[in-house]
Amino acid sequence: MELRHLRALVAVAEEGHFGRAAARLHLSQPPVSQAIKELEAELGQRLFERSSRRIALTPAGEEALRDARAVLARTEALRQRGRDATLGQGGRLAVGFISLAAYAWLPGALRAFTGAHPRVRLALVESTTDQMLGELDSGALDLGAVFAGPGLPASLAYRPTQRDPLVVALPAGHALAALDRVPLARLADERFLAFERRHGPLMFDAMVSACLQHGFSPRLFPARQMHTIVSLVSGGIGVALVPACVQVLQRAGVVYRPLAGPTPTVEHGVAWRRDDDAPALQQFLACVPPLAD
Repeated sequence: MELRHLRALVAVAEEGHFGRAAARLHLSQPPVSQAIKELEAELGQRLFERSSRRIALTPAGEEALRDARAVLARTEALRQRGRDATLGQGGRLAVGFISLAAYAWLPGALRAFTGAHPRVRLALVESTTDQMLGELDSGALDLGAVFAGPGLPASLAYRPTQRDPLVVALPAGHALAALDRVPLARLADERFLAFERRHGPLMFDAMVSACLQHGFSPRLFPARQMHTIVSLVSGGIGVALVPACVQVLQRAGVVYRPLAGPTPTVEHGVAWRRDDDAPALQQFLACVPPLAD
């Protein structure tokens, strides 16, 4: 199997046409058709269903396409690092992050890293944990600031950076906003703004478990980003249990209060590929603060 086979697979799948795929690859059509035939023969599976009207991926083709994109992404990342080193630019580092990191340790780490390594080109992408884990594994990201969770692939290393108690975000005019500490059971009739579980399993589980321990199952309204959750709270759409570091996100119409009694915590940290020994990555990890006791 060669890279030309993988490039042909991606081009044909995305173009849906052998002729257009060939033009995209700056080839004539026969070499592209031959590359697909060779790849199908090597894999022992049909990758495309062909008819006079259309070309469509088979289920095996869908799986092969995902793998091909990952291999090509890693190959391009390797080439880019080589080009950057040749040009004396110190390489490139792609960092994904959940918003919690931006409210906590990430700004300080970025200041320290860019000050010490100005030639490294940083690419920053705000994302969700589930999205970043796949992009780390494929090589699209070099490091991700993620929620801790049970779904970490074996190919990734992980280091915790922070554990936060949950606090409740309330609309400023809410009756419970006058309390110094809010009993969770008093929120049983509220609508809870929260991540979907796939975006942060431990965050979701900590919230739901705390509610269940106080005798109720929360009515959930899903959102993808923490700043969206806080904005919806300010609009009176509901309440939210959020990590304490989110309190730096001050928004008119929102107040934060600690919970009464035992308080669940959530953990977030950094993840990266175990086999990635790129200098830029190691230099960035040196700027990430250790977990505070």
